[in-house]
Amino acid sequence: MWLFAVSVPLLPALLMVSRRCRVKVSSLCRRALNWALGLVQGRACVRSTHAFVFSNCTHGKVDSVLQTFDLYAETRPSLSIGPETGEALDDVVRRVRPSRALELGTHCGYSSVRLLRLLPPAGRLITVELDPLAAELGEEIILVAGFKHSQFQVLTSPSAEAIPALRSRPGPDQRGGGGFELVLMDHDPRQYLPDLLALERDELLCRSGCSVLLVNRRRRAEDLGEVLDHIRARAGRCCSIRTELPFMVEIFYQKENTETEDMTKSADQLTDSRAESRWAD
Repeated sequence: MWLFAVSVPLLPALLMVSRRCRVKVSSLCRRALNWALGLVQGRACVRSTHAFVFSNCTHGKVDSVLQTFDLYAETRPSLSIGPETGEALDDVVRRVRPSRALELGTHCGYSSVRLLRLLPPAGRLITVELDPLAAELGEEIILVAGFKHSQFQVLTSPSAEAIPALRSRPGPDQRGGGGFELVLMDHDPRQYLPDLLALERDELLCRSGCSVLLVNRRRRAEDLGEVLDHIRARAGRCCSIRTELPFMVEIFYQKENTETEDMTKSADQLTDSRAESRWAD
């Protein structure tokens, strides 16, 4: 009887806790289901795209591979970025002329092929893909386009694990202190900021200049809000937004000039202070 008397006042609190737990469990279940459905749909899309491109393109011809990708995307769902974003990517690659490029999100291999065809003869691309199936099929498409393993490498890994391991991989051209001169992020937008910070922390961005491209597939400003707010807060301090399009944003990173300017300012301040000391004497 006393237990019942004590528990009655607690019933509203117990019911509230139970309701909140049900909401959280339901939310977690929905997220897990959406993730599973996305993975299944994504794999089906990758398989279908690969089969179409492999069967209909002219093997060894880069332009034919890209045109077949675009032909497929005209009538079917596709994970390729498409010609509009692709042409914007081409413009940046031609301007930057990178010898080392990093791609986060291989998908079907479309962007990898676009990148590789514009790299210099000694250039190299490292592309990272979370899904083993997409990595395997994307690599096959890159080979179908006529590129060799000496020109690229596909890493099957989460980006958060792949980035720390990249420091031990030498590049063909270590100008500007090494690092990647171009980074294309086309994976999970929620990983853009953590991965950008990791690349900077591990000194994988070329100090003399690196263009980081953020693909915005859904064309929603909020998808890039976090990373762009971070960049704007650091404006003028080694990174800035160079180009902002609805489907892609280019961030320019440069550390060498910033450090040189800081050293110059420090030297000027030291000279001024010494001059003031002499006048005081």
